[in-house]
Amino acid sequence: MHISLTPELETRVKQKVASGYYNNASEVIRDALRFWEKNEELVQHMKLEMLKERLSIGAKQAKQGKFVAQSVSEIVSEVRNA
Repeated sequence: MHISLTPELETRVKQKVASGYYNNASEVIRDALRFWEKNEELVQHMKLEMLKERLSIGAKQAKQGKFVAQSVSEIVSEVRNA
């Protein structure tokens, strides 16, 4: 597989190899991809945790009678028209 990088990215890859931490450009790219994948997993986990927290808050508010009787489509329509 061959890839094309912008001159700036190519310079950064070469700098990483020159630092001695990596033996070649392939190692830099593999490490960058592993980091990217881990970052994606972390972001998805954080989004899920935030959603769970918001649902928990909403459930508590609903039990206290603090809610608006609207359908999801009505709320979406209001947001789009705002």
